[in-house]
Amino acid sequence: MSVTFVSGPSKLSQGQVEDTTRSKVTKHGGSSDQRRLDCGREDYLSDVSIVLPVHNAERWLDQCLESVLDQDFQGSMELSVFNDASKDNSMNIIEKWQTKLVKKGIHVIIGGQESACPKGVGFAKNQAIAQSFGRFLCFLDADDVMMPQRVRVQYDAALALPHCVIGCQVKREPEGSTERYTRWINGLTQEQLLTQVFTSHGPTVIMPTWFCSRQWLDSVGKFDESGKGVPEDLLFFYEVIRKGGGMSRVDRCLLVYRYHSEAATHAVLEETIWKERVGFLEERVLNDWPSFTIWNAGKQGRKLYRCLAAANQKKIEPKPQIPICHFMEARPPFIICVKLDLTGGGFEENLNSLKLKEGVDYYHFS
Repeated sequence: MSVTFVSGPSKLSQGQVEDTTRSKVTKHGGSSDQRRLDCGREDYLSDVSIVLPVHNAERWLDQCLESVLDQDFQGSMELSVFNDASKDNSMNIIEKWQTKLVKKGIHVIIGGQESACPKGVGFAKNQAIAQSFGRFLCFLDADDVMMPQRVRVQYDAALALPHCVIGCQVKREPEGSTERYTRWINGLTQEQLLTQVFTSHGPTVIMPTWFCSRQWLDSVGKFDESGKGVPEDLLFFYEVIRKGGGMSRVDRCLLVYRYHSEAATHAVLEETIWKERVGFLEERVLNDWPSFTIWNAGKQGRKLYRCLAAANQKKIEPKPQIPICHFMEARPPFIICVKLDLTGGGFEENLNSLKLKEGVDYYHFS
């Protein structure tokens, strides 16, 4: 294998069931445990389960739960909440909204664990899924707000694409926060949802917008339950792709996606995500390429080269000093370590001038 670095302009409440799970009465008057005994996994009691993990979310829950109440979906719907050791007023807020939701015909299942420490987002998602009974799963974070059409629009899309994770466009709040990331989320083409899976932005279909069939999700497996500091959404996203799942996005803004300092994503170290990305890039691309060029002769490009597995590094033995050349002189395929949307279109113009096909001649790793 030969590797070349490219240089170029790039500016850079209350009672537990057993020891962990609590259950509330549903609209039908039976506990979730009783409902589980009364039906098999294939006997869905609702068209859609909204999966809502909660940990110390009192600041946002009223708006979040109101958005569940305001859905215009005409099918059957349930809300499955798992409270992961909240110490604030989250449970009281959930119980207040439970009454309103049940009156509208939305089943509410509440589970939780009340240990001293939360067990993490992955655990809470798995529990909320396990206690629910919908044919389709709609993921929602407690700090986000759904547009009234979200469930209806994504449900229709999921019926047509049963082996895909369906996302949507988002409105970032506060307005103007993470502008590049938001443009990336909303601007990817359907094809790029699978070609830009290696970038530092993470999943091309972001977790709070996921909507998919339960049967498909069950075939993929569970979310990682290692807890704080683990990118459970990225790991599950990679596993969906490994299992041959598709990614699709409804090109409508169906979610208010909040940015704040308390978000769980801030607990994940950049280096942890880097290692997962490098491993997935090697697994899906580099192990099959006989040679490639790293487009970026700077810090990120050299770091990527140093982090490649020994098996890939040995392919260029004996190791000469790696040459640096202008992008017009380099040969594809490329791994591009230049960040997008930072050069006023200069980098993108250079790339487009080569008339290459993304996913064949190059992948982004910025």
